[in-house]
Amino acid sequence: MKQILKYFPDLTETQIEQFSQLKKLYSFWNEQINVVSRKDIDAIYEHHVLHSLAIAKVIRFKKGTSILDVGTGGGFPGIPLAILFPETNFFLIDSTGKKIKVVKEITEKLNLNNVNSEQIRVEKIKKKYDFIVSRAVTKFPQFLALVKKNIHGNDKNPLPNGILYLKGGDFTEEIKTFKKSVSIYNISDFFEEEFFETKKILYWEYNS
Repeated sequence: MKQILKYFPDLTETQIEQFSQLKKLYSFWNEQINVVSRKDIDAIYEHHVLHSLAIAKVIRFKKGTSILDVGTGGGFPGIPLAILFPETNFFLIDSTGKKIKVVKEITEKLNLNNVNSEQIRVEKIKKKYDFIVSRAVTKFPQFLALVKKNIHGNDKNPLPNGILYLKGGDFTEEIKTFKKSVSIYNISDFFEEEFFETKKILYWEYNS
C-alpha cells in the first residue's frame, strides 16, 4: 500500500480501504484458483496493482467513460483502475471461467458497482467502448485485429478513444506498421521501481 499512496496520494478513505483489501483477497483466492503467479503474490501491489495503475498516469478517465478489459485474468488492469475511477464503467472479460469467478468475488467484496464481468471471448462481444485495456495477452497486431470492432469514435476524454496495452520488452517489430497511430509510454517515467524498467504502455488511437 505504501507504493500506491506514494504515487497516488489523493485517494479517498474508501479507495484506501479497497486497495488495502486486495492483498488479503488475492492471497485467499490464489490458494483456491491460481490467478497470480505464486511467487508474485507477495509483490502484488508492485507487479499487478501499480502496474495496472500506470494507465492512470497517461489518462484520467472522465465520468461515464466505458472501458473493456480483455483477457483480464484475475482482474488486471480492470479492478485497480475501477477503484481509482469509481465513475467510470468497466467490463472485464476472460475466456477462463475460474478467473472470472475470482473477479466477481473480489468486485463484490469491494462493492465495486462500476464493474461487470463475464466469461466470454472478445470475438463474441458486439458492444463498442471508449477504451480497451489489456495486459499483453498476445502480439499487438493480433490483438488489434480482435478488438478494433469494439471501439467507437465519439471522444470525450483528453486522449482520443483507443487501446491502452500494457506490455514489456522490445516490440519494435510488432508495431512498425502502426507507427503513425501508436504512442509508447515508458512506465519507468512514472514509477521508479526496478520492476518497471522495461514495462511500457502502448497507446493506439482509434481515429488516427
